[in-house]
Amino acid sequence: MALTTSLDDLRLETARLILRVPQATDLDPWCEFMTDPEACRYIGGTMPRAMTWRAMMTVIGAWHSQGFAMFSVLEKASGRWVGRVGPWMPEGWPGSEIGWAIVRDCWGRGFATEAAVVTMAWAFEHLGWTDVIHSISPDNHASQSVAGKLGSQNRGPGRLPPPYQGDRVDIWGQTREQWLAHRPATMRISPP
Repeated sequence: MALTTSLDDLRLETARLILRVPQATDLDPWCEFMTDPEACRYIGGTMPRAMTWRAMMTVIGAWHSQGFAMFSVLEKASGRWVGRVGPWMPEGWPGSEIGWAIVRDCWGRGFATEAAVVTMAWAFEHLGWTDVIHSISPDNHASQSVAGKLGSQNRGPGRLPPPYQGDRVDIWGQTREQWLAHRPATMRISPP
């Protein structure tokens, strides 16, 4: 489904967060995030600045070629870049994913869940997705908790394409119908 809004104007908002298409100004905080071994443990590991630039440009390029990709997540109160959350479906991926990665000093504040809720609703309503997955390491209990809060269920082991084919992941997910039928009233949002 084509975007009806310019990428420069596309914004999703929650009570505490602004989600927008990544911009070149996100590079410094994104690079800082990608040097934190604990924060990057389950998303492919740390990266030097040059590799982070390439990864960020891949996300920006996906926005232009596919019409969707990870959003940059900004904390409304401070304007600070606090992570990346949203739809992701690289070549060979096991499904249409909503993923999340939040800077470590913001863990435990509900930002991943809050941002994932609005991006799942956006993917179902604006991209026409009928199913959403989350590929999560069996050891990543925090992300399993987020998936559970979203109403997703563990569907069992999955496989990622190279270069991640050796990573152990479980595929969590739900259909659009499950999302619409079971999300709590506190998760209901208006479309952007």
